[in-house]
Amino acid sequence: MAELINMPKLGFDMQEGKLGEWVKAAGDSIGQGEIIAIIETDKASVEVPAFRGGVLLEILVQTGESVPIGAPIAVIGEAGETVDLVALGVGRVEAEAKVKAKAEVEAKAEAEGEEERGAVAEGGRLLASPVAARMAGELGIDLRKVQGTGPAGRVIKHDIETYLARQERAAKAAKAAPPSPPMPIPSYEPAGAGYQAIPLAGIRQTIGRRMVESKQQAPHFYITMEIDMAAAMALRSQLNALLPEDGKISVNDLIVKAAAVALKQFPNINASFAGDEIRIHEQINIGIAVARETGLVTTVIRDCDIKPLAQIAAEARELVGRARDGRMRPDDMVGGTFTISNLGMFGVDDFIAIINPPQAAILAVGAVQQAAVVRDGQLAVGTRMKATISADHRVTDGAEAARFMQAFQAALEQPLRLVL
Repeated sequence: MAELINMPKLGFDMQEGKLGEWVKAAGDSIGQGEIIAIIETDKASVEVPAFRGGVLLEILVQTGESVPIGAPIAVIGEAGETVDLVALGVGRVEAEAKVKAKAEVEAKAEAEGEEERGAVAEGGRLLASPVAARMAGELGIDLRKVQGTGPAGRVIKHDIETYLARQERAAKAAKAAPPSPPMPIPSYEPAGAGYQAIPLAGIRQTIGRRMVESKQQAPHFYITMEIDMAAAMALRSQLNALLPEDGKISVNDLIVKAAAVALKQFPNINASFAGDEIRIHEQINIGIAVARETGLVTTVIRDCDIKPLAQIAAEARELVGRARDGRMRPDDMVGGTFTISNLGMFGVDDFIAIINPPQAAILAVGAVQQAAVVRDGQLAVGTRMKATISADHRVTDGAEAARFMQAFQAALEQPLRLVL
């Protein structure tokens, strides 16, 4: 039976996708899970697998075209089957997808935009009395600049008169005051005339927009803790001595597992903010921030609390490899409930990260390094790592986030917890 293949939703804020490449052609046989197309988003190129086996009967979207999420891109079915696009509801599905995409964009714009001064009626018409509207029209006054004091913010005659009086006073004051010399404006242009302009587009544009939204909307707070990593590093060495070269466990794998252990104890951190509710997630899906030349992407390891350390290491290695190659899959990018950003490999001591909305927190991890410590009143050399949690104060508070950090610290300082 013929079925539609629709444009998948590959990210929290994705509205449409671009068909980057058809891996399979019309008429090709396809196995379930086999890659059929590459979708380009503003974050990455994502491989789209077939949800069932069969034959790619017809391609509906050509390479280079962009369509809304949920719009049909191809038809899959059995060999020799006739495709009836009308029966499949292609026109209806496309229309619904476009309407849904438009509604989401408009809803987001409405939520983010500032309200105009003065009240607005249905359809965008300003609320004003007939007399006030006539006066504004005759005097060339923009009603949006007038503060209404009538019922429901309606602009009335008195408001127009008050606005005119205020404008007249301002004009008289400007006329009476002696002209002041213009203030010199400093130049912030860098020295030298030459520069290279790089358009802000694609993943860099998305990162900029989402991080600004996060910092403006989520009230961040930060807690930093220093962790004794001697026992964790010793355990890692012992485990890696038993593992093949392609199965080695990284420091970041230990961090991911320790975070999962702590999140299991403090589920309110494994949450997201959703307008008028907080969603506590049953799965612990940890996102790993991966740096690429074009910008940062996040890959997601699912069910980190129930997977053994070796499996987390294998999945992380595969996910990071695909992310760096720009050949991610749909499930690689979505479903994260908590994020870890590790800059330790760059020698960074500690830093703070911006929350990846709508998640409630992100953990920033620095380098594992030797440091001077005091043991039993004596100066000694220790192995330390600093970690900082950035948390959303709408979802959690300082005491709870501090207890989470204590649990994270305990999991790494007593690392046998990570392999039990």
